[in-house]
Amino acid sequence: MTLSWPIVGIVLCAALLHASWNAMIKSGGDKAADTALMTIAGAVISLPFLVWIGLPSVSAWPWILASLVIHVGYYIALVEAYEHGDLGLTYPIMRGFAPLLIALGSSAFIGEVPSAASWVGIVGITAGVALVGLAHPGEALHHRRALLFAFCNAALIAIYTTVDAIGVRTAGGAARYVLLLFVTDAFLYPTLVWWRRSAAERTELLAYARRRWPLAALGGGASIGAYGIALWAMTRAPVASIAALRETSVLFAAVLGTVLLKERFGLQRAIGTGVIVAGVMALRFG
Repeated sequence: MTLSWPIVGIVLCAALLHASWNAMIKSGGDKAADTALMTIAGAVISLPFLVWIGLPSVSAWPWILASLVIHVGYYIALVEAYEHGDLGLTYPIMRGFAPLLIALGSSAFIGEVPSAASWVGIVGITAGVALVGLAHPGEALHHRRALLFAFCNAALIAIYTTVDAIGVRTAGGAARYVLLLFVTDAFLYPTLVWWRRSAAERTELLAYARRRWPLAALGGGASIGAYGIALWAMTRAPVASIAALRETSVLFAAVLGTVLLKERFGLQRAIGTGVIVAGVMALRFG
């Protein structure tokens, strides 16, 4: 398996989609509700396609079940991180430190050992992400709760990415695996969000959903595209390389956070951007 330029380009498109739906959640007034709505929208979009192309092989189902459970923790940590910290701080940490863990996991569980150049790329992307995400370290230390959930989520991302990378290779097709994952993903976390609300809060939740469903539909579509592309790419290139490349989404998140959410960018984030680009080049030639 090799990382070709077409795959690089497609995964970069997926990175933009991923940053977009995260910006949508961060911009909302009820982040847990937005996350739940997005998973429901993703299921509604995915179901007709799943009926059309069929289910994945039964051997993939245990991996999907494991991924669903891990994703509940991921959504909880995601919402908490965004409740307590800026998109430009929490998103890079969540996405940037996962590739190192995925590289170690893919070596141990998939048997894919990154080359020296690939390790340079992975470490370079992680370092660049740290520069982008910790552009204001003094401020970051005042958001310890956000940092805690962001680092926890980095571990969860590494775990579910490794699980799904194994699962998608047993599924008989990336599309079948991704679509079933998104259809079933609409049950656990939305149910948890609903269960944790009082009767009055559920009425407010329904009113909020009516206002936000167009954005939720866009976010659900972006989420399907982002993760579907990534898992498809993992069937054609090393998992660690795709995972690291996918986290260039922090560049798009930093731009979206600056333009839409009025967060600062600054020189350090610009330097971090350059380091990430260098890491991408190292990955491509690794």
